[in-house]
Amino acid sequence: MAEGFSHVGLSTHDMEATIRFYSRTLRFACKADEKIHIREGGTMRQVSFDVGDGQYLVFMEAKGVRGIPDNYDTGINGALGVPAGMYHVALRVSTLDALEQRRSELVNLGVDTSSVIDLGHARSIFFHDPNGIQLEISCPVRAFDETDLGRESEASIA
Repeated sequence: MAEGFSHVGLSTHDMEATIRFYSRTLRFACKADEKIHIREGGTMRQVSFDVGDGQYLVFMEAKGVRGIPDNYDTGINGALGVPAGMYHVALRVSTLDALEQRRSELVNLGVDTSSVIDLGHARSIFFHDPNGIQLEISCPVRAFDETDLGRESEASIA
């Protein structure tokens, strides 16, 4: 179990907007796009984006599948009744320059993006995809150590 993750499964009601955002805005390669015909009726479309190191974000879009409503909250947090950002996806870059560059690119593309936030062990930016999912791009600045256990700090909501 120490080899990372295979994929994170998420959902969308608008696959085309999701593909544009993840392939054009975030520049993740779309590696698979499958239309699955459900025997009981309807279709599922499943699209996989390569986020690096053999790990993927996989989006599913249901159309006319019994038991799957057309209007559920794809942003996760609202449907669960928890504050925004409690469930989110964090992606990693290896340098602070890369983090700043990604932030500038997102802002230039019109994506509402936070400033760089110091999290102690990392610096991060936060924004949302077209499905309402909060995304974080994070740059580790140090490894976790014993000072991180039982640590207390202050922050503002991103």
